[in-house]
Amino acid sequence: MYLNCHTYYSLRYGTFSELDLLRLANENQVTQLVLTDINNTSAGLNFVRKAREFDIRPLLGIDFRNGVDPCFVGIARNNEGYRQLNDFLSAQLHKDKPIPFRAPGFSEAYVIYPFEKVVLNEQDEFRENEFIGVSVNDLRRLPFSRLREKKDKLVVLQPVTFRNKRDFNAHRLLRAIDNNVLLSKLPGDEVADENEKMFPIANLAAAFSEFPHILENTDRLMRSCTIHFDFSEERQPQNQQTYLESREADEALLERLCKEGLPYRYPRAGKTVRARLEKEMTLIKEKGFVSYFLINWDIISYARKRGFFYVGRGSGANSIVAYLLRITDVDPIELDLYFERFINLYRVNPPDFDIDFSWRDREEMTRYIFDRFRHVALLGTYVTFKQRGIIRELGKVFGLPKAEIDLLSEGHFNISQLDEMSQLVLKYGSLIKDMPNYLSIHAGGILISEKPLHYFSATHLPPKGFPTTQFDMVIAEDVGLYKFDILAQRGLAKIKEALEIARQNQPETALQVDIHDVKSFKQDPVINNLIKTAQCMGCFYVESPAMRMLLKKLEVDTYLGLVAASSIIRPGVAKSGMMREYILRHRDKERAQKEAHPVMLQIMPETYGVMVYQEDVIKVAHYFAGLSLGEADVLRRGMSGKFRSREEFQKVQDKFLENCRKKGYDETLIQEIWKQVASFAGYAFAKGHSASYAVESYQSLFLRAYYPLEYMVAVLNNGGGFYRPEFYVHEAKMLGATVHAPCVNKSMAGVCIYGTDIYLGFIYLKDLESRVMSRILAARSEEGPFGSLEDFLDRVPISVEQLSILIRIEAFRFTGKNQHELLWQAHLFLSKGPLPEHPKLFPPRQRDFRIPDLHTTAPELAFTQLELLGFCLCSPFSLLKDPPRNENTTLDLPRHLDRHIDIYGYLVAVKNTRTHKGQKMFFATLVDREGAVFDVVLFPPVAAKFYFRGRGIYRIYGKVVSEFGFLSIEVVKMLKQDYIQDPRYAELKTANRLLPSRAKPED
Repeated sequence: MYLNCHTYYSLRYGTFSELDLLRLANENQVTQLVLTDINNTSAGLNFVRKAREFDIRPLLGIDFRNGVDPCFVGIARNNEGYRQLNDFLSAQLHKDKPIPFRAPGFSEAYVIYPFEKVVLNEQDEFRENEFIGVSVNDLRRLPFSRLREKKDKLVVLQPVTFRNKRDFNAHRLLRAIDNNVLLSKLPGDEVADENEKMFPIANLAAAFSEFPHILENTDRLMRSCTIHFDFSEERQPQNQQTYLESREADEALLERLCKEGLPYRYPRAGKTVRARLEKEMTLIKEKGFVSYFLINWDIISYARKRGFFYVGRGSGANSIVAYLLRITDVDPIELDLYFERFINLYRVNPPDFDIDFSWRDREEMTRYIFDRFRHVALLGTYVTFKQRGIIRELGKVFGLPKAEIDLLSEGHFNISQLDEMSQLVLKYGSLIKDMPNYLSIHAGGILISEKPLHYFSATHLPPKGFPTTQFDMVIAEDVGLYKFDILAQRGLAKIKEALEIARQNQPETALQVDIHDVKSFKQDPVINNLIKTAQCMGCFYVESPAMRMLLKKLEVDTYLGLVAASSIIRPGVAKSGMMREYILRHRDKERAQKEAHPVMLQIMPETYGVMVYQEDVIKVAHYFAGLSLGEADVLRRGMSGKFRSREEFQKVQDKFLENCRKKGYDETLIQEIWKQVASFAGYAFAKGHSASYAVESYQSLFLRAYYPLEYMVAVLNNGGGFYRPEFYVHEAKMLGATVHAPCVNKSMAGVCIYGTDIYLGFIYLKDLESRVMSRILAARSEEGPFGSLEDFLDRVPISVEQLSILIRIEAFRFTGKNQHELLWQAHLFLSKGPLPEHPKLFPPRQRDFRIPDLHTTAPELAFTQLELLGFCLCSPFSLLKDPPRNENTTLDLPRHLDRHIDIYGYLVAVKNTRTHKGQKMFFATLVDREGAVFDVVLFPPVAAKFYFRGRGIYRIYGKVVSEFGFLSIEVVKMLKQDYIQDPRYAELKTANRLLPSRAKPED
């Protein structure tokens, strides 16, 4: 009898989940009901999936509204009706059009108009599928309305939005947040009636007892509706079924492509390669995944035609078919990649391909996919209310000043000392915690479906301009829709741009480079030595402080070693303590024979019996615990955080432990192995994934080794990496570059290089307008370099404020004039009139002004660079108020091992973390006065007294320690050092910097 039920996917309106709705229905003896969220279908599929567990017959619809103003409720008679409703809602959302008062002519859906809207709009004509909805509140008015005569059109429309007073309070908070008003100022018409509740079915029938025909109409309507989606384990994938016209044609194409790819990948393909290929092809056909492979092949083929760089990774990298189709660049034979991680007979979902493109190319690739295939949408996700966001939103709702909101959101408070209003914010925040706040886009998921995607849900149109589903990845997989991951990263753009720059700057060698010749890179001692010594700044993920530390501890100098290191660094391995054990066994090979269980060592000899990759979970579960491959895959999926059925996962976990006991393993060993397995939850990499990342790292390291300056320019032009741009500028200088501030005659929008001279781009000037950059570059392109400030002003329309930025950064230093002199000239040359939008047709005759001699000091220039660029190009140590009291550098760490050292360092990066007891501690990376990097750690007792206060130079006193040969400093105390006073704002200014008041221009 309930045709209008809301969940919290009626965003910033509803107050509980679809599962809570089903529980509520059970409590009230309701056996069938319709989910009709407001302009949203996010909960629909899961509502249908879970309803069977509650013995409830689920139906689906949509409550169409403009804001909170109801228009009509649409209820699907069947799946086709649901698609029609979704088509209509999607069209309105995509075009940002209001919902009309009258519904369109749905052939397979019912329409119910709220009683009060029918009265208000004096609606009298109704189609066969249209009805009038009467709520419990409306029963008082019905006997006195002309609508009582339309007996066959009246149905129960009792909205369900709340369970209790608590829900109603949460609803009011959500409405205030949505309207961005104080709770006390929330308009009454923005709030639902408090009686929008579900009553026991007997009570509802009693309320309508005087109008039995309304109950009969409602029951008849509901019984004529049915909705079905297959969520069984035997469900068929809903992805596009064929790439060509038939399965047979698809299979023939896949076989042909693999045959064509063999000579490129394996010039001498032996029995091992052919046997693996035959095994994979048989299984791929049997599982019906051929079209999935071909669609991925189509996508990367287009990328290759366009010259786009890409990396295929994920579990798909375990496949030789993917390698032959050039979807991935990882040789599964070389790495002994475990194919059963990729596909096994028990796996219903297709393989997982993650394809990374350059951040500059992904949008075009996404557009290609939407144009190339018929039924496509981006995958949605939900942004939920989290603690900090809740406090900020409710702080505004309760009228707290910004300072108090900041205090609460940062958690720096004692609750007993808070005033009543602040305590209310914290108290009521629990009412909306973890509720969906708004719909967003999955990081890279794209659905390519056999059926129109509106068969499953409506789509909305985020700012990116691509239709996006209103459900997330988990429910998509539940219904048989498996995503294609099309991701963006900056590392590929760095590689591509570095190659282009090198070919311009060093054409005699760079033109011969094949960046895809990774096999030769793996054997290159220069590249491998960079890995071993952790000289990897700017090179993908291997540049992070944690990775540099691990590489030094492992002394990795091979591709396979880097692949392992890429997975060992993940939290799952690190937190279980197995990262340390791996390092110990790597450095002492005999330790593995002593410490590792023989079965574990036999399963994973390459990693010394330590679980490192996702595949290892499957191997251990299958060979050590005796689970089937299907059960092992359930375990692996549960650990990855992508699995839905926790009950099934618990059964497999119990069987894992039971089988180990039956095999006679010691209980301590069983628990230790399970601890290692459990530590992988949500964190482990597939080996193929790590191998793909290692390939990209080798490409980056090749450029870092042989074209270091060009590579650093590319890094700077693509958003840097783990560190601030300032540090990559520093690295370029350490590699032999001379780095210059922006210059109107040399600089481009981005960073550019001439030989070993690097010029920062105009984009590094934070306050310089983009249109000014464009005008400078256009004028220089048309008529060549500027000869003087006067020439520049004749050719580039610019305001005095924008010109002063260029002058202060010394962008006119080619004139040989001091910046103070140029600033005076700029103010004298530029009139106070309106700025012209185009260059003058005839250059004016500039007057020659008499300007006194002016000077700029190095500290002035440094502070100007700090202001305009965010960093200075000189050494920050030159700005210290008090010179360092010692000359210790990173080179002095070895001789201070196990002793204390007093050293100065400029802060590069700091990581705030907490111990398992919740105590804060810090890891930091700094550079010494010579530019070399060193690392420090502040353990909780020290972190409680000292902390990093932003960028700058710190004097550090601590103990030099070594772990596996990696030296760092355990800080005892530290102090941030003061810079000299900014000379530009010092009280005493030299008189000759001021223009005499009586100075007159010459004739």
